[in-house]
Amino acid sequence: MRILIIEDEVKTVQSIKQGLEEHQWDVDVAYDGTMGFQLATRSSYALIITDIILPGMNGLELCQKLREANITTPILMLTALGTTEDKVVGLDAGADDYLIKPFEFRELMARVRALTRRNNSVGQSANLLKIADLELNPDTKQVVRAGKEILLTAKEFQLLEYFLRHQGRVISKVELAEKLWDLTFDTGTNVIEVYINFLRKKIDKDFDPKLLHTQIGMGYVVKLLS
Repeated sequence: MRILIIEDEVKTVQSIKQGLEEHQWDVDVAYDGTMGFQLATRSSYALIITDIILPGMNGLELCQKLREANITTPILMLTALGTTEDKVVGLDAGADDYLIKPFEFRELMARVRALTRRNNSVGQSANLLKIADLELNPDTKQVVRAGKEILLTAKEFQLLEYFLRHQGRVISKVELAEKLWDLTFDTGTNVIEVYINFLRKKIDKDFDPKLLHTQIGMGYVVKLLS
């Protein structure tokens, strides 16, 4: 199991690399975005950790190019830019999570675990998860609707799988934060809404019937409306 770190601050790289290796991870390092892109497209990683401000190619461009190349490896962005708008821009570029500098290493490890673990809360199944003309295969990580393959990021796939395993049940933001992000829900963040919007655009925007619904004040549900 390998993690790729893309960061030009040597001290930050050394600190993260040492901590990850102490937790039994193998770590590759790139000190600029161009080299990071080359490594990410040539090798298989469980997670990519990248800064936004990088020489060669910044982290936002890197995320966009990786997603355009159909690289679905989870991406964790590290940055000193911490406004809500900065977070939304990062997530919209294709990142799966966002951690603001400075941070404690244990918080980084919580994000690493959440992005890389085989999610025990949603389980594994050899059977397709289906609703209407939408199908999700937990083993091949493939999603198809109306015969068209839908490309999802790792976090989007995890979110959809959780919804499909709990069809018809309204799931709160608190539950999603705890089960899928491995963190206590922060009422000041809109990360979950951002991901719901990403997912809705991919699985519902160009299709009927709509499957992902908002229950105002309660949460979200995947179901067929009667």
